[in-house]
Amino acid sequence: MTNLNQNPEQKARDQIDDMLRQAGWHVQSKNNIDFSVGLGVAIREYQTSVGPADYLLFVNQKPLGLIEAKKEDEGHRLSVVEEQSKEYATAALKFFKNTEGLKYIYESTGVLTRFTDYTDPKPRGRNVFSFHKPETLLEWSKREKSLRGRFSDYPTLDETGLRPAQIIAINNLEKSFKGNRPKALIQMATGAGKTFTAATFIYRLLKFAKAKRILFLVDTKNLGEQAEQEFRAYQPQDDNRKFTELYNVQRLTSSYIADESQVCISTIQRMYSILKGEEMDEDEDVVNPNENSSWIEKQLAKKDAIPVTYNSKVPIEQFDFIIIDECHRSIYNLWKQVLDYYDAFLVGLTATPDKRTFGFFNENVVSQYTYEESVIDGVNVPYDVYLIETDISTKGALIEKGWFVDRRDKLSRAKRWQQEDEDTAYLCNDLDKKVVNISQIRTIITTYKDALRKDIFPNRFDENGEYEVPKTLVFAKTDSHADDIINIIREVFDEGNDFCKKVTYKIEEDPKSVLNRFRNDYYPRIAVTVDMIATGNRCKTFGGVAVYA
Repeated sequence: MTNLNQNPEQKARDQIDDMLRQAGWHVQSKNNIDFSVGLGVAIREYQTSVGPADYLLFVNQKPLGLIEAKKEDEGHRLSVVEEQSKEYATAALKFFKNTEGLKYIYESTGVLTRFTDYTDPKPRGRNVFSFHKPETLLEWSKREKSLRGRFSDYPTLDETGLRPAQIIAINNLEKSFKGNRPKALIQMATGAGKTFTAATFIYRLLKFAKAKRILFLVDTKNLGEQAEQEFRAYQPQDDNRKFTELYNVQRLTSSYIADESQVCISTIQRMYSILKGEEMDEDEDVVNPNENSSWIEKQLAKKDAIPVTYNSKVPIEQFDFIIIDECHRSIYNLWKQVLDYYDAFLVGLTATPDKRTFGFFNENVVSQYTYEESVIDGVNVPYDVYLIETDISTKGALIEKGWFVDRRDKLSRAKRWQQEDEDTAYLCNDLDKKVVNISQIRTIITTYKDALRKDIFPNRFDENGEYEVPKTLVFAKTDSHADDIINIIREVFDEGNDFCKKVTYKIEEDPKSVLNRFRNDYYPRIAVTVDMIATGNRCKTFGGVAVYA
């Protein structure tokens, strides 16, 4: 049982002991040393020529590192303690020759821990969630250069097949790596090839930096599937084989991370569950978690739901690099803990960063390629906005006392008549959520149909002189709203079921098949979705009209 009367220094030591044991170290007293107990042994108060080191770290009976322990309220001084740690690291050790000095140095209060790898070109301390495993220090010690040292061996980028913006992004990112910048942000317009850019620099990290494992982080299952397809299709310029023939790519569908996986693709909510040691339902990574309030509420309702603690099955060094796709959605609240846990370089990819995004990545924006620049370069096509508004969609409306109105169940859509006892006003934000005005939806669809021929695409006639409706993607607010839109579109355009279909993860038909038909076949001409992120990204190249209903 812990002594409640411990002084602050002893409390810190006990916490450090627990952290070491969780990371696979055997903690021993200097008077009872037994190297036979395991690979990694941490010895308290080990004697050096400048005094006893708080902890000396032995791996396979060889001294590799040390820990300088301080009480919790000295966390603000840990960077100052680095000089003291270095003095111990270069001192002579009792019973052991220390001609090269110790390589791996920690300063810790048990709450805050800093780490310096003195094999780096310019050793720089960094905060880490916990201690590295002894197996990791042993593996690092056998390498001629550290990960940061291997960046200096990078060959010049082969620019074949890359656009100018992609070349700039990769070169600047690799310059950031060489400068040991822990975070970097790539801002690149949607459709400009962010994932292809990522596949290119990930290939170089694996081949030239000898990265052990890289995590490609997304926030929906659909984005993970897209990323996996990109890696399968990617072929480097200096090899005739595809990426997946050279390196193992695993898209996580459970908590199992294969030892041989070199690229792992996962949703951030799945990684959060893995760190928490909890199983996650397969459908929980279908929807962007920031838009899935029920999932977040379920997490918050759990005991100790928010804090992530050390998981011995998931060491902090499991990934060397974490690439965060659509990072403007994935770096806050619960999800930031996933990124804080790992001792890894973080690279953000986004088309639409905000102030928080820039702040999180330490304002280290290695590339900015805007939509306007992509249009000028011919990478993307420009868009026109055709705004259709009604009085109700801008001002709301009033349901007067005495009116008979339908009351419709959201799920069953069963209706019952009810006479209003009093005037009921509703706002425009309530439209198609709490209140459904079928006439308003019909007005929008009818106006859109007329505008297609007159203003938007006036010259789309087939060989028979019939007007050809362009591919149209309609974003609805809810599934119920989507059903209303579909029925009205079929009616207004005087078409059958094949003309307009719903595309959502909830439909019985495989959404991938529907999307492929939508992009490649004549029918359906119009698709209606409520999955604005997952479906929208898949359909971004369909070359038609996007309607926000």
